[in-house]
Amino acid sequence: MYQEERQATILERARTHGRVDVGELAADFDVTPETVRRDLTALERHGLLRRVHGGAIPVERLGFEPGLQTRDSTMAAEKDRIARAALAELPAEGAILLDSGTTTARLAEVLPADRELTVVTNGLPIAMALSARPNVKVLTVGGRVRGRTLAMVDQWALRVLSETYVDVAFLGTNGLSVERGLTTPDVAEAGVKRAMLRAARRVVVLTDHTKIGNDCFARFGDLDEIDTLITDEGLDLGVAADLQAAGPRVVLA
Repeated sequence: MYQEERQATILERARTHGRVDVGELAADFDVTPETVRRDLTALERHGLLRRVHGGAIPVERLGFEPGLQTRDSTMAAEKDRIARAALAELPAEGAILLDSGTTTARLAEVLPADRELTVVTNGLPIAMALSARPNVKVLTVGGRVRGRTLAMVDQWALRVLSETYVDVAFLGTNGLSVERGLTTPDVAEAGVKRAMLRAARRVVVLTDHTKIGNDCFARFGDLDEIDTLITDEGLDLGVAADLQAAGPRVVLA
């Protein structure tokens, strides 16, 4: 097995089981423990795992919030597919909400040029990327900009969202489960996401499968508040059925 294949398998195993052990991996792959430690170090440098005594844990299960650049490079192909699938949820014209995030930013990049849209966003990178588009009117919610995610949060953002009503809100999430619903590490971002849920006729959540089954600190919504969940084909079909039974239509991109 090549190094890249081994590391991909280690990452998938960590995300499935919540942890990997150096000794077990060395035995399974028939390599030395030092080789496994090098693999774990490489995955940690990419922001995918966090080394712990004797093994590693995926960052999603630590309540740790990776930086924007790290998140943007993680599951990139899956996020591109999710964004393209989300185009089917756009209104023919009108207003949409784009939550701050790397998957919603990909949706912003592929918005069709032949459709007149008003885009309300709390994502500074999204606003900047769309500002030059002649067919898109960009409105920001204002507020404090979080350095880690470049999301606008706090009272200014909440006040604007309380007076806003759009056709579709496209939201991201750090965690999603049948038991806990929609969660994110930061309380301020949870407040903005909660306000976005209330500000739209339809709600579409965009998230790759590694976020599903994870629970973060701050809850901002229930699954029955979502109309559509768009994720990737890495999601177990049984889990997809459980999620759909809890409320949203599930689309695997």
